[in-house]
Amino acid sequence: MPWKPPAEIALALSPRAGIVAVAHGEHYQWAQTALKLVGFHRRDDGAFALAVDDPQAARDAVHQLIRTARRHQATVTTSNRRYLGDVADEIAAHLPGPWSAKVGVHSHPVWQHDLLPWLWDAGELIHAVQTERLPYTAILTDDTGIELLLIERPRHQHDYVLGAFAPNGFDEHVAKTSPPRSIVLPAAPGQAAQAIANRFLPAYHHALHTRRWATVAFALERIREEYDARQAITESGRSSDSSPMNPDHIPDLEGQSANFTWQEFLDVLTHAPALLDQCRPATTTWPEDAAALHRLRDALAQGTGILANWNARLDDLRQTPAGLPAETYGDAKAERDALMLPVIEAWMAEREVFLRQARAAAPLHPLAAHDHAVRALTPVPTHAPGASSARR
Repeated sequence: MPWKPPAEIALALSPRAGIVAVAHGEHYQWAQTALKLVGFHRRDDGAFALAVDDPQAARDAVHQLIRTARRHQATVTTSNRRYLGDVADEIAAHLPGPWSAKVGVHSHPVWQHDLLPWLWDAGELIHAVQTERLPYTAILTDDTGIELLLIERPRHQHDYVLGAFAPNGFDEHVAKTSPPRSIVLPAAPGQAAQAIANRFLPAYHHALHTRRWATVAFALERIREEYDARQAITESGRSSDSSPMNPDHIPDLEGQSANFTWQEFLDVLTHAPALLDQCRPATTTWPEDAAALHRLRDALAQGTGILANWNARLDDLRQTPAGLPAETYGDAKAERDALMLPVIEAWMAEREVFLRQARAAAPLHPLAAHDHAVRALTPVPTHAPGASSARR
């Protein structure tokens, strides 16, 4: 990140709030002091604002702030952009469905790096968060939990950049796996919202579906491998290192296997419902899969209930007096595993059906959809034998 003054004040205009200021830098407190002395008031979002009645009052306030900031070793920068919070609110209002916007202020330079572990991007957005100074950002959220990060595009006068946060329910490696690339947005909120709705969100849903499918497929494969390994040990009477298996160790082996299978199947319970909701067997080459999908839905509902009951049981166990027998947890866990076993077996039996139907239900990537539309609507030119096609 390039060198910056120890204290800075970034100014922007807001039709609703007047002059909006963000204090930032390694000694951002110096800038905050200057703002307070001039009469700026702290907002709920962490920025400061000063209401002004006319352009001359605004100019006078800025001149006074510059003089005061200089005495506190802070620099003032002005922008032709509107305040990011207003832009984010207007974009949210133009998006289909209920969306809300919230500004995040990153006064100290290291604070913006808290965003990095949660970003799901391999494009311009994550690069900007890593290398550029971003005093403030905005988060757009819809009613399904999608969270998008909006920033002013560094080194550009008008554009913005938007990308996604990693969705809930995935491990820490999700940000590195097939993310939707951030996009550049125009300054006009209506056009920006159109680009998000028509380009970014379809790419986001395509990437999310792909990630969910891969997560469930991986979990089911790991369960199958664990079952095969346990069966091989049980039938051979030998451990994985080929040494003779002590029969007394078999209960421990089965308990470890049950724990492993439970943990892996949690990914199925988390991500399979959304995938099942998108499956339309009648539109695929395998319409006969409908009955299997129905069985999987029933098993999933049963498994979700078992998980809810287990979580409630855990809460009860945490409140159990220490004087009760220690095997209480073990008994509850054994009951849980016995109840979940038929659910897991149902999914293992129909896993290939599920995976092919879920793969077939993947939303079309917006670029692929565009190419498909072009191919469908544009007639293929015909040429005489030996003639060359026109230059594109």
